Amino acid sequence: MSNIDLIVFIAYLIGTLYLSVIFFSKKRTSKSFTLGSGKTPQWVVTLSIFATFVSSISYLALPGSAYGTNWNAFVFSLSIPIAALITVRYFIPVYRTINSSSAYTYMEQRFGPWAKIYVSICYISTQLVRVGTIIYLLALAINMILGWDMITVIIFTGVFVTVYSIIGGIEAVLWTDAIQGIVLILGAVFCVVILVVGMPEGPGQLFEVAIEDDKFSLGDFGGSIIEPTFWVVFIYGIFINLQNFGIDQNYIQRYMVSSSDANAKKSAFYGGMLYLPVSAIFLFIGTALYAYYNVNSDLPQGLVNAPDKVFPHFIVNELPQGVSGLLIASIFAAGMSTISTSFNSTSTVLLTDYFKKNAGENQKLWFLYGSTVVICLISIMIALVMIDVKSILDVWWKYASILSGGMLGLFLLGIFSNIKRNSHAVIGLVVGILTILVLTLYSAIFPEREPLAHSYLTTVIGTLAIFLTGILMYFLKEKKREN
Repeated sequence: MSNIDLIVFIAYLIGTLYLSVIFFSKKRTSKSFTLGSGKTPQWVVTLSIFATFVSSISYLALPGSAYGTNWNAFVFSLSIPIAALITVRYFIPVYRTINSSSAYTYMEQRFGPWAKIYVSICYISTQLVRVGTIIYLLALAINMILGWDMITVIIFTGVFVTVYSIIGGIEAVLWTDAIQGIVLILGAVFCVVILVVGMPEGPGQLFEVAIEDDKFSLGDFGGSIIEPTFWVVFIYGIFINLQNFGIDQNYIQRYMVSSSDANAKKSAFYGGMLYLPVSAIFLFIGTALYAYYNVNSDLPQGLVNAPDKVFPHFIVNELPQGVSGLLIASIFAAGMSTISTSFNSTSTVLLTDYFKKNAGENQKLWFLYGSTVVICLISIMIALVMIDVKSILDVWWKYASILSGGMLGLFLLGIFSNIKRNSHAVIGLVVGILTILVLTLYSAIFPEREPLAHSYLTTVIGTLAIFLTGILMYFLKEKKREN
């Protein structure tokens, strides 16, 4: 890392910390820490939603995916408009009506305390492991690019994000998210320009190489449910993006920060839509890297079968001084925006759903500070464990749907049905979780057989099982009453 790159990187970190100091208030309340002043500009909330969606995983995984295969991952992005429109039409009005800083208050009002406890514990559990995973992968990327010690990067990242999250509260998180969103977009655009200019025969050569090897393909359009076809990824994307935009506290808290219902809806829709072109840029970087090294043929032999490492190699060896620093800052930006959001949102859920209601403001504030520190420490420990036991990461992604699969189904029952009996929701949840367990464990128990469905469809089928079972129970009850 050159001195210029180091200066760019350090300047970015100092600027991030300075932003948090700006929003520190001696008259802070728990409400201002979790929901802000109500004066945050709409464009900041919009960019914050976008930056929350993008993590350092996306920043490196999407180019690696396009380099190694094709644009099948872009189908996930194409499903965002559907999920965003459903969220704007049905979910946001519900949260704005109950006027709570926690999304899971709605579950308590709809089905009782058990539902709130279930979904909030699912959320907290998934966030802890998710943040630990992001910190680990961020450290892995920086280690791969710069050779910095992973343990040092993990501890520094966790502590640094915790400091600016506590000092500035939600408004610092929102503004730093917005700035980080701009930085990561600029970094990606710089890469595209340099890759296009770097082709010996011009941009046309890039497209010729990519088209010849079918690198722009969106995947197979067949009807298989055990392969990641276009339709499997598209349906999976609708459900996962609805889970993100519709029931994830990280996003819902931003809807509550907005000054009006209309602004909340606009921020949700445009924040999601912004990911469409940006994800296309990330994927184009992967395709351009494929053409670039196919023509220039100077890629080290050890990276030929390691697509996720090609982009980091390009950042270190091909970018001019200063731009490399900007790209490294972009990777940090993508990771930190997601981490800071999770810190603030998880502490908000803990305060709203589990802390004593009649506590004083000082008690609430210190609880928020203390819980943020605890969340940071647990996340750092999870990240450190992943260094030595990398298979944990694979196991987590495989079985995470068991924890989170029931959440969306319950919310769909609450919003789109007239079910009033808690027993119907409980039975639906049990059926859904059992369905997810069967789909997840079937391949592990019978590895020699074809799976019942692609792993992408596990959450989809489980969610539908909860919703349809609940509806069926309701109609059977109504039929019995009529008879």
